[in-house]
Amino acid sequence: MTEKNNSLASSDMAKASKSANAKALWLSIALHVALLVGLLSGDFSSMPKPTPTPAPNAGEPIKAVVIDKAKLDQAINKIKQDKANQVNAEQKRIKDAEKRAADAKKRQAKEEARIKSLEAQRKKKEQEKIKADNEAKASKAKADNAEKVRKQKEQEKQAAEKAAAEAKSRRIKEEAAAKKAEELRLEKIAEQKRKEIAAKEQAIQDAMLAEQMADEMASRNQARQQQVMTEIQRYSALITQSINQRMIKDRSTMENKSCKLTLKLAPSGFVIDVKAGQGDKVVCDAATIAIGKAGNLPVSKDPEVFKEMSNISVLVMPEF
Repeated sequence: MTEKNNSLASSDMAKASKSANAKALWLSIALHVALLVGLLSGDFSSMPKPTPTPAPNAGEPIKAVVIDKAKLDQAINKIKQDKANQVNAEQKRIKDAEKRAADAKKRQAKEEARIKSLEAQRKKKEQEKIKADNEAKASKAKADNAEKVRKQKEQEKQAAEKAAAEAKSRRIKEEAAAKKAEELRLEKIAEQKRKEIAAKEQAIQDAMLAEQMADEMASRNQARQQQVMTEIQRYSALITQSINQRMIKDRSTMENKSCKLTLKLAPSGFVIDVKAGQGDKVVCDAATIAIGKAGNLPVSKDPEVFKEMSNISVLVMPEF
């Protein structure tokens, strides 16, 4: 009887132990589910603390179910990130909506200001038109009267201008006739004076040329008779010869004609200056050109002789 009672007591204790273990398992599962639901729906910063579970009887062993902490942390972080993304998206949507509303308000204010400005301009132009119309009406009678006066004065002016033009035309014709007569008179006087002057100049030139030619002929005859020429005469002859050699001669215009030249010479024989004196212009021009071609003319190396011939006059007669 005692053994049977002991067996029954052992069986009851085993059943009680199994029942306690099952209760502890389901309690742990329930707590984790509640924690996960709280994380999904609530603010983690103000999460309520779980109610402490009454401890099982000291004599009863508890079998806990172990949940993977890494997976739980990953799930919690994903929930936090999703929640933050939702908050950021909502804040962006609100900010964009506020910006669109502000932009619309600015556009509306700008459009209202533009319409107000256009209306003010329209009213101003309307007032200006009314004022201009009134002024035009007020001045029309005055303008008509002024036009009549203007036409009358214009007619008077045209009549006066016509009379003045006719008088001016007569005066111009008279002045032109008088001017032409005076020009003819002065032209005859001038022509007479030119002829007189030309005759006098020609007579002087002919006399000078005849004298010069006579002197030259006498000089040449005397030169031919002299066996020895002075130094200055010799260089004078050399200079004349040098000029003659380089002259472009024309018998028809130069024969028996001459030109007297005064030369200023440098010690090297370079011609510093040429002055044409009495003589034929054609011969003078040809001699001057020949001097330019010569460059340096023959000069004495004796300082005293050169001093006497630094300014020398030569008579050039083309030789054919």
